[in-house]
Amino acid sequence: MTSTTLPAPPTKRPNAGMLTGILALLTAVAPLSIDMYLPAFPHMAHDLNTSATGIQLTMTAFLVGLALGQLVIGPLSDGIGRRRPLLIGSFVALLATVLCAVAPNVEILATARFLQGLGGAAGIVLARAIVSDTSRGAAAAKLLGVLTMISVIAPVVGPLAGGAIIAAGGWRMVFWVLAVLVLLMFLGALFGVKETLPDADRNRGGLKTTFRVAGEVLRNRNYTGYLLTFCFSFAGLFAYIAASPFVIQNVLGMSETRFSLVFAMNAVAITIVSAVAAALAGKAPYRLMIGIGLAVAVLAAAGMLISVSNGTPLVPTLVLFAVFQGSLGLIFGNATALALEEAGHHAGTGSAFLGSLQFLLAALVSPLVGLWGEETGVPMGVAMVGFLVLAAASFLLLTRRNTSVEAPAEEAAVV
Repeated sequence: MTSTTLPAPPTKRPNAGMLTGILALLTAVAPLSIDMYLPAFPHMAHDLNTSATGIQLTMTAFLVGLALGQLVIGPLSDGIGRRRPLLIGSFVALLATVLCAVAPNVEILATARFLQGLGGAAGIVLARAIVSDTSRGAAAAKLLGVLTMISVIAPVVGPLAGGAIIAAGGWRMVFWVLAVLVLLMFLGALFGVKETLPDADRNRGGLKTTFRVAGEVLRNRNYTGYLLTFCFSFAGLFAYIAASPFVIQNVLGMSETRFSLVFAMNAVAITIVSAVAAALAGKAPYRLMIGIGLAVAVLAAAGMLISVSNGTPLVPTLVLFAVFQGSLGLIFGNATALALEEAGHHAGTGSAFLGSLQFLLAALVSPLVGLWGEETGVPMGVAMVGFLVLAAASFLLLTRRNTSVEAPAEEAAVV
């Protein structure tokens, strides 16, 4: 099993409040970029003289870039440190976002979106790694819970914010707003993030060592179990994100305004539960919270499948949406914290696998839930049940309680 011994915190501690704010921004920008422009898809297809499929491919390009970027940047940072990859990735994301804003055709837009995801991946993967470098135990679980909550909620609220921006200035304005956020991310990393991985704890030996470390991390049964628990749960959430516009508007017959309201209320549900889970870190057993979250999520997903298979009654469907999303708040932060604790000082690699599989599954789920057309919610219900059952099976069959990782003692923390 991979050692769970963490590197000693750096002697010069960063300003905790400022660093937390910067980490939050690093975590939010890339997920916000996923679908802020979603409400403008029809207008973009007309503007760029392409099909709806062509525009949808720009989202796929971003998700693929986001997944591959994390897979490269995470292990790389275990060898050369966190700061340099963070600055380079943020700068690439900034240039790519500006290119998105001025793209004259869909081909350039898709290329720019891939590069935007590739560079933006640095913020997500390295924010988690920096937390793992600088805090531990309950403190790490609380902060990782907050960051995970941000990364999960951002794609949910992205279309809501994007709709307001598009109404005011058109779809290109979305990318100019994102460019400003990425610029702030780059400046925050430049002036507010010091190196957090001591030289003595870095991997040496180049690519060979990288593969060795990756194998070592993945052979840790507990790590792999929490990895799959998190990623399969997120895939279930993304099935909702991708299909709910059609289910709520086309099947339930609600207006765009009411759809936005439902979307916002569900975002509030997962936010509240995630905040409760973060507050309970170090007080309640992490595995207990994950287990309760999985049980409720599986039951809510099963209820959703029954509902959409029997005429999709309005009130039960909306209640089940909210219960499903809320239950995930008990899973995401705790599973992430336990996975990265298991990865030990290979946190960059551990974070990379978490993020890359998370968004590869998201890229896969998006087209799957639309296979049977836009007038049924059955594919969404099947996907939600299937992925949550896989998450529960991963948790029950692969993970075991590790007292050295889950002890609720109040360990020292930098952040």
